[in-house]
Amino acid sequence: MLRAVPRGRALWTRRGGPGNRSGGANLGRPLRTAAPRHSDIFRELGPRLSHLGQTLKGQLPESEGAWNPLRSLQHSPPPPEQADVVVAGGGVLGWSFAYWLKTLENRRYGMRVVVVERDPTYSQASTVLSVGGIRQQFSLPENIRLSLQSATFLRTINEHLWVPNEPLIDLQFQPSGYLFLASERGAATLEAGVKLQREEGAKVVLLSPSQLKAKFPWINTEDVAVASYGLENEGWFDPWSLLNAFRRKATSLGVYSCVGEVTSFVTDTADNTPGMAQGCGRVKYVNVSVPQRPRVLLSPRCSTTGEPTPNPVSSMSQVRLPNSLEQQPVSCAIVVAAAGAWTGKLLDSATAGLQGSLALSPLPIEPRKRYVYVWHCPDGPGLETPFLIDTSGAYFRREGIAGNYLGSMSPPEGREPDTANLEVDHDFFQEEVWPRLAHRVPAFQSLKVKSAWAGYYDYNTFDQNGVLGPHPQLQNVFVLGGFSGHGLQQAPAAGKAAAELLLDGSASIDVSRLAPGRLWGSEPLLEAAIV
Repeated sequence: MLRAVPRGRALWTRRGGPGNRSGGANLGRPLRTAAPRHSDIFRELGPRLSHLGQTLKGQLPESEGAWNPLRSLQHSPPPPEQADVVVAGGGVLGWSFAYWLKTLENRRYGMRVVVVERDPTYSQASTVLSVGGIRQQFSLPENIRLSLQSATFLRTINEHLWVPNEPLIDLQFQPSGYLFLASERGAATLEAGVKLQREEGAKVVLLSPSQLKAKFPWINTEDVAVASYGLENEGWFDPWSLLNAFRRKATSLGVYSCVGEVTSFVTDTADNTPGMAQGCGRVKYVNVSVPQRPRVLLSPRCSTTGEPTPNPVSSMSQVRLPNSLEQQPVSCAIVVAAAGAWTGKLLDSATAGLQGSLALSPLPIEPRKRYVYVWHCPDGPGLETPFLIDTSGAYFRREGIAGNYLGSMSPPEGREPDTANLEVDHDFFQEEVWPRLAHRVPAFQSLKVKSAWAGYYDYNTFDQNGVLGPHPQLQNVFVLGGFSGHGLQQAPAAGKAAAELLLDGSASIDVSRLAPGRLWGSEPLLEAAIV
């Protein structure tokens, strides 16, 4: 039988005392849900002007503070030859894990943690292409608890992620709540979910059709049996701000950032490793492919030829540097697979060489393309508009205060779009999304689409829920992915739980049912509130 890492046994032993787990000075304050008092405005005027100055400075050409993806490539250090922990994927989940690992370890120069991200521009990253929602309205206790803990973290984010001598973090949180609508067919499921959410401490209320109409007169309620509305800790925020805050704080704690892509692994198997269970393996090296850089940024160069100076080549691993055949081994003790939609493909290379009757099928995490459309409707719902999830699966929320909205829906069964690119199907809005939105919100019968984009879900085809824990056959590999659209909002708590499991063998939130072992032979954890 398969042997996973026993529950209660840590993959890494924590060094140092408990220390201050907040990760920073107590400079945070709860995000406001009401208009500030006049005294608050004057008190905040100075910091806000300073923040504005920093932002404007960053937009100036040749400014030292400007965010320049090419500069990130130029100054990114090469992968180290050795690391204690390699995090494959620099999205919000990967950086959250790295931050919590260093914070809980409480030792500035303890573990060498390396985060490898292939795209420093994050132009196709699921994190920044998300619509940024956060909610507690789920049907599984694990999802409710992860989102509740994450909401608390976001409300006090400057106590955790603020870096000295930098502006305070502003997530641009909009506390407008989520509004789920249910027909007669889905009413019982929605009501059962609200009961569980309340038991877990979430502030959610049920609304009858008449109550729904009184609160939101712009909604067509003719086929709505019941609705659930989040009163607290629900809404949306800026995904990039959270990702960047985790990244900056983690690097300030000593986490190494590397531009590259973990493409495969070199493993030991039970055939040649004493004490290892049959059919299991252990990663010795990760193969990191460094993407091509513009030639003008390459450094150093040969003084006579002007070509990049070659470095020694190793046959143990493949770390290909730009315009070069350089290779070097990156040995590690722990690997965290947090590669988002490509986590399943990444781990296939590690398990492909495992022999025996206990070989596992591929990890069922794959990319699914989702569209997001932005439209303008001057007569649309007002500023109190929540993040609405229709009975049909279509959703929308406001985008700013100028009569703009964004929304979409998941494709119907059997109509999954091609994931080879991020091109947008504009007919999908016309044929599928718009009719559903116009039925629910009559004002949307007249609107103008302004823009659209596509992004990837790290889709868990088994049960559409997160996968968090040690791999059953790779003894030093941790899986953190497959959240199927709710990874951004649960990243603070999921990263913490993963770091606690790695260090202590147990987590402050019971996430044992999310362990990877369930994906082979167990019953799926079905979540009713998948958007």
